[in-house]
Amino acid sequence: MTHPEFGEIVRTPDAAFEALPGYPFAPHWAEVEGLRMHFVEEGAGDRVWLCLHGQPTWSYLYRRMIPVLVEAGQRVVAPDLIGFGKSDKPMDDAVYTFDFHRWMLLGFLAELQAKRITLVVQDWGGLLGLTLPMEDARIDRLLILNTTLATGEAPGEGFLAWRAFVAGNPDFSISRLMQRSCPHLTEAEAAAYNAPFPDAQYRAGVRRFPQLVPTTPEDAGVDVSRRAARFLSEDWRGRSWMTYGAQDPVFGAEVMEAMAATVRGCPPPVPRPEAGHFTQEWGEAIAREALVELG
Repeated sequence: MTHPEFGEIVRTPDAAFEALPGYPFAPHWAEVEGLRMHFVEEGAGDRVWLCLHGQPTWSYLYRRMIPVLVEAGQRVVAPDLIGFGKSDKPMDDAVYTFDFHRWMLLGFLAELQAKRITLVVQDWGGLLGLTLPMEDARIDRLLILNTTLATGEAPGEGFLAWRAFVAGNPDFSISRLMQRSCPHLTEAEAAAYNAPFPDAQYRAGVRRFPQLVPTTPEDAGVDVSRRAARFLSEDWRGRSWMTYGAQDPVFGAEVMEAMAATVRGCPPPVPRPEAGHFTQEWGEAIAREALVELG
């Protein structure tokens, strides 16, 4: 299909998502600016736990947390960013910008029926998602996993290595990456992360994300990220809790402690020595603790 603004669009065939382990969730769809955005929605209630993934994952990353939250009487919504999961995937790399992704999330948020929102963020889910509370007063709880706000500072060596790796290996195996970071994954679970991306034409969003991280003051996304940091530091009145995988080479203790210091009233972040970057793969315990910490 062709979008008048975003060009050629591909949709991963439904057959790619059949019988994925631990992911029995029925699909739901929202249309944002003419693009089809997939999301998981489980449970019921006026409060929504809005769970945002990063690169190169999709809503499958939240499969361990969703049942715990639903069993506790919570409603959970986990969208796939455009270019990921079951959502539409523009084929042109240039479509994917910081502002494009944020625009799509704001459109999705505008349609979300909820009185109160607990925002759950990790990786790009945080770079984008942590700019949302200043736009929507319904967001009054934050669960922050391995992530930060990209305000234009020079990145660490871990991120530079990741950016270089993706640039040099645009068709890298996502399943092998997940197994290295999460050794407890089964072969089938690791393979499920490849499901949305049958070949290179589906991977523009994956390829682009590392290049979009604002690392100098002139980069797109810096101004809004700095505004968000000021809001969270000065005007945020909600509750927050932060935990992180201590084995993450990009978002380690120093980054996470700085992020916690940015959020008004946030307690010190809780390290998880066994976990890496994809913290949600240790998500059952995290969800149970978050229910206590955030109410």
